[in-house]
Amino acid sequence: MEVIYEDNHIIIVNKHSGEIVQGDKTGDRPLSDIVKDYIKEKYQKPGAVFLGVVHRLDRPVSGLVVFARTSKALTRLNKMFAESEVHKTYWAIVSKSVDGRRKMVDDGDWHTQANWIVRNEKQNKSYAYDREVPNSKLAKLKYRLIARGERYDLVEVQLMTGRHHQIRCQLSTMGCPIKGDLKYGAPRSNPDGSISLNAHRIDFIHPVSKEKISLESPLPDDNLWETLKKMVK
Repeated sequence: MEVIYEDNHIIIVNKHSGEIVQGDKTGDRPLSDIVKDYIKEKYQKPGAVFLGVVHRLDRPVSGLVVFARTSKALTRLNKMFAESEVHKTYWAIVSKSVDGRRKMVDDGDWHTQANWIVRNEKQNKSYAYDREVPNSKLAKLKYRLIARGERYDLVEVQLMTGRHHQIRCQLSTMGCPIKGDLKYGAPRSNPDGSISLNAHRIDFIHPVSKEKISLESPLPDDNLWETLKKMVK
């Protein structure tokens, strides 16, 4: 576990691909339990340790995750996330195009992508449409191309809504699936089972101290990530 920031009220860690934020049906040990053990040992806390989960990242995704260490921080962070007062910026390595359907504007400026998304819970997958359909929810994000490689590009994404698998689904719909994301159209998997999506930066006002928090995650230890990062202007 890699701690990026901590104080009396919050702790922010860098999640590695394959880790789950909160316990699920797999029974695998979640990141939340690992953080609790870290706090208990570091601060010699007797009894149970309080830790509030305020948001999640998909298992194959890496990057910054915020936890609340007090009930006051948890209540306020929940409200901040619900009201979009926590700004998360993602980096994604995407295929240039797998079938010639590329719809991504690649001039380096910010652009908005809007779709109507339907979640299929049995498949644990979302489907995007250009118009409203039954059981769909509007999904919007902003993106810009920040580096170009020979086979893959690096895209920066900011969510405007929070839908199931939203970034994965929408980028795939644009003809640019995330590297390694077989579920959404990538031609092959990554060797470690990850997908090349990183919750790279987070900006918000601290729920208690009211100080501005701006943090970036270390990128995955991978040559392609490093190569594309060096190309970012």
